[in-house]
Amino acid sequence: MENIQIVALIIFFVTYVGIIFTRLPWINIDRPSAAFFGAVAMILFSVLSFEEAVLSIDFNTIALLLGMMIIISTLQLDGFFSFIARKTMVYSRTQFRLLVIIVFVTGISSAFMVNDAVVLLFTPVIIALCHTYRINPIPYLIAEILASNAGSVMTMTGNPQNMLIGVSSGISYGIFLLRLLPVSVLSMVVIIIVIRWLYPANFKDKSPLQISGNDFEYNYKSMRVSVPIFLAVVLLFFFSNLLGLSIPMIALLGGSMILIFGKIRPSKVIQKIDWVLLLFFASLFIVVHGIEKVGLMQYIVSSEPLRSDAGGVIALHGISLVASQVVSNVPFTIALLPLMKTLSSETLWITLASASTLAGNATIIGAMANLIVIESAKNQQVKIGFFEFFKAGIITTILTFILSMGIILLEMKAGVL
Repeated sequence: MENIQIVALIIFFVTYVGIIFTRLPWINIDRPSAAFFGAVAMILFSVLSFEEAVLSIDFNTIALLLGMMIIISTLQLDGFFSFIARKTMVYSRTQFRLLVIIVFVTGISSAFMVNDAVVLLFTPVIIALCHTYRINPIPYLIAEILASNAGSVMTMTGNPQNMLIGVSSGISYGIFLLRLLPVSVLSMVVIIIVIRWLYPANFKDKSPLQISGNDFEYNYKSMRVSVPIFLAVVLLFFFSNLLGLSIPMIALLGGSMILIFGKIRPSKVIQKIDWVLLLFFASLFIVVHGIEKVGLMQYIVSSEPLRSDAGGVIALHGISLVASQVVSNVPFTIALLPLMKTLSSETLWITLASASTLAGNATIIGAMANLIVIESAKNQQVKIGFFEFFKAGIITTILTFILSMGIILLEMKAGVL
């Protein structure tokens, strides 16, 4: 192996160790800083030139993320998420019905509004409702986590890894939704069954739940502008090919329109954008391109199971299950993009979207949405232990993996994909 390959491999290894272990002795490190260090090191040690590093960043994905962040930040400031929570949860009559509503509202919202943002805003609302009802919030919070991941499988705007896959694969928004809708919806049904089975005592009580008071705040005046723009953006996603507009361009257009015509001060919206996440993505693109340039990806590309669609469906589910618990599903997906581009298989792109997202449900560290809910709940004195989550997470992941593989293989056999 040439010296430059060894250097690239060491940088890649150190970067991903930093991503996995966010607390190392004597080092002030987190995932974005580890990725940023790796990107800089690739340039410093001449694995990539500065120009090559810049060109390796997938600006289509960055643009899609940025546009959606602007839209979601505005909706958040308008109180749109609290509005949804209030209007849907008011229909809860029993603890089981509350569970069903939380799962489907979280799941469907995550499909179109990015799951990380959805759980960030829904978690305090769920905890407040459970405290009002004097019921244990943990089953509902675990259900929220699982549903946010399962629901986000449905579309390419549901989570960051699906955005990466959607932009890189060129699959249309409608086809992506059509193929993964059954996986997503059935997975949400599985979540309801698993949570009810694991927490039978919570759902024995059939007495009605009553919502008292209204602590939710909305800005109706601003929502009259931001919500129609958001709905128009989602609608345009389905007709992007007919309009000759890319999905990232539609997201940016929606973001610019909501800044100009919305009632929230633009500077306030821009402050809420997760610029750190954008830096994290850009840095990972550079690191992965570094190992791709020196030829290290060829060892993975030659993997025989991935050379056929049927074998690839099974292999990608297995790889995703393990890798997503080690580096989380976003870094794993970015690392796999160069390989996926060589395979040119729509079936395997769809498989990666489903498998990498559903794999995030297995453990607390499997997906960013999991950590957001866990930390948010901890701040409100609700602790979800690793093994308590793992019980529901691993059962749900195994069952939804079986569903995912079965549905994708059936679609492939029927000639749908």
